[in-house]
Amino acid sequence: MFKGRHFDRSVALLCGRWYLAYNLSLRNLEEMMAERDISIDHATIHRWTVHYASLLLERFNQRKRTVTRKWRVDGTYVKVRGQWNHFYRAIDNNGDTVEFWFSERRDLTAAKRFLHKALKRHGRPDRVVIDGSQTNREATMSCDRTDRLQDRSRHEPKPVKIRQSRYLNNRIEQDHRRIKRRVRPILGFQTVDTARVLLGGIEMIHMMRKGQAQYAQNLQPSLADQFDLLAV
Repeated sequence: MFKGRHFDRSVALLCGRWYLAYNLSLRNLEEMMAERDISIDHATIHRWTVHYASLLLERFNQRKRTVTRKWRVDGTYVKVRGQWNHFYRAIDNNGDTVEFWFSERRDLTAAKRFLHKALKRHGRPDRVVIDGSQTNREATMSCDRTDRLQDRSRHEPKPVKIRQSRYLNNRIEQDHRRIKRRVRPILGFQTVDTARVLLGGIEMIHMMRKGQAQYAQNLQPSLADQFDLLAV
C-alpha cells in the first residue's frame, strides 16, 4: 500500500485517522504536525486521506464480522457543493453497520442500488424495518423478488418481512448522528467522488469503534492499532 511513497507511513496513517475520526479540519492537522516539527501542507493531508481511505475500507470489509438478519434501513443528507445529496444506511438489530451507499439523488433507482449492494454482500435478511418512505418499500420488495428469483437452492426462500413505521427507526436515526457529527465540521464536500470516499472512511471508523472487525486471537485493538493492522 505504501510502496514507493516518499513519506513515513506512520505520519500518513496518523493524519488520515485523526481526520476521519475527530472533528478536525485539514488546517488543524497541518498546525498539529508543525508542532511536532513535521512540515505538511493541508492539501497533502487531504490527498493522503482520500487515497488511503478506500484502500483501508476494502481491507476492513475483508475482516468484517457477519451481521444479523434483522435490518433497519434509512437515509440522511450530506451536502456537496451546496447541494443536498442522499446517504443510504442500514444497521442490524445489534446496532452494527450493515451497508451504506452515497447517491446524488433520492429515488427508486438509488434505493435499489443500495439494497442490491447490501444483499450481495450480506445475504438475505429475515426482516427489514423502514420509515414511511414508499420508495424504500418498493425498492425492498423489488430487490427481494429479484434475489428470490436468482436463488438456486432447493427450497424457495421466504419473502423478506417489511415493517414500515417512522417510530421504529429511532435506533438508526441515533446512529446517523454519529456520522453527521463528524461530517458537520467539514462544511460540505467539494466533489461527489471525494464525498463518497471520505464518507466510506468515516463509516469505517464508526464500525471500528463498534468492534465490527475480526482480528487474530480475538483482539480488541484501539483505532490506532486497527489502522496499523489494516496497513500491514
